[in-house]
Amino acid sequence: MITNGKAPKKKKQRSLFYRVAAWLHLWLGLITGAIMVVVCLCACIWVFNEEITGLLEPETKVDHRREAVIAPSRLMQIADSLYPGKRVGYASYKQGNAIYLSLGEGRKGNTILRINPYTGDVISTIERKEGETDFFRFILNGHRFLWLPYEIGRPIVNYSTLIFVIILISGIVLWWPRKWTKAAKQQAFTIKTKASFKRVNYDLHNVLGFYALIVLAIIALTGMVYGIKWYSNGLYWVTSGGDSLPEFKAATSDSLQAGKFYTPAAIMDRTWNTVAAAHPEAEGFYYNFADTAKPKSAINISVYPTAGKYYDRYSFVFDQHTGKELKGNNPVYDKNYSEVSGAAKLRRMNYDLHVGSILGLPGKILAFFGALIGASLPVTGFLVWWGKRKKKKKPVAKAIKPQVKSIKVATSEPATL
Repeated sequence: MITNGKAPKKKKQRSLFYRVAAWLHLWLGLITGAIMVVVCLCACIWVFNEEITGLLEPETKVDHRREAVIAPSRLMQIADSLYPGKRVGYASYKQGNAIYLSLGEGRKGNTILRINPYTGDVISTIERKEGETDFFRFILNGHRFLWLPYEIGRPIVNYSTLIFVIILISGIVLWWPRKWTKAAKQQAFTIKTKASFKRVNYDLHNVLGFYALIVLAIIALTGMVYGIKWYSNGLYWVTSGGDSLPEFKAATSDSLQAGKFYTPAAIMDRTWNTVAAAHPEAEGFYYNFADTAKPKSAINISVYPTAGKYYDRYSFVFDQHTGKELKGNNPVYDKNYSEVSGAAKLRRMNYDLHVGSILGLPGKILAFFGALIGASLPVTGFLVWWGKRKKKKKPVAKAIKPQVKSIKVATSEPATL
């Protein structure tokens, strides 16, 4: 075709790989966008749940003293005096905080006592009926299963997160400049705040998406470990060089020894003193009481060497009748952090990576802004798509047919074209 007497320039066609990435980025984003907005916004709030709770409940702060804290048997006495017959579930000891003692059956309703770790005084009491949750548990439920029935909402969140990873990969393909010119770099890395709304929105999607890419990828990849079994097993298989992820099997007490050695109160204090004396500098302990109504139930005690981190914790399990330390069969969690394999270390770091606490407060701040940008991307992406949809098509210029004039030739025969 000839236009204005000149041959038109050929428009450079994008590669098939680019077009597939664009198609996936658009339609997968439209399908899961609303879900990821909710999941990411809930993540923003959950990241600082401990810090916010501490600010809202200053009465639970207790100055650390160089003296022994009250034993589990004393906690049992306090609980029984206030709520006779109610089973004690667990106690959480943290330096500088009240003991967090949980009574009841969790989802069926429970009672939380905040107790001074040195005097035994009850600082506060929270009673929850079946189905009731606190604010942060409500936020966590939204993050994990969108407040839907668990068996419905959990798979939706898990596989939407998997799709989100695909969206991130396709996004970097679309972001990558064709040529790394000065103008291309400026467009890829900066936001033109003085431009039109459409351009600013495009830059917010394109530029912020690039900056948050690594943080969002870590949050998404670690989050799927908790919900997609084949992914969790596959990730461990890859990181371990072909080893299978060991299945967790809870250690059990020898029910035939019930009542032969110690009273429940004596065995609780004996096991507690053993662990506490061996780890005097620990920042926290988690004491899971054995259910005396279940003879095979065991006592579990976790030690937290570092405040605000979970990867380096190590656990002890004791027979509730004999006080004998029990060994499990899970090499990921049964040993000290320094003794496990690289794949096991990575698996134990999973939660700290997921919430950013692996880097302390700076890591949590990164996770917060990463999740906040993650919540904004479906919104800005939708506006980009909607703006293109409403854009009017430009009229196509009509081709001008060349005019050919007849030429007279001075011959004896008639002229021909």
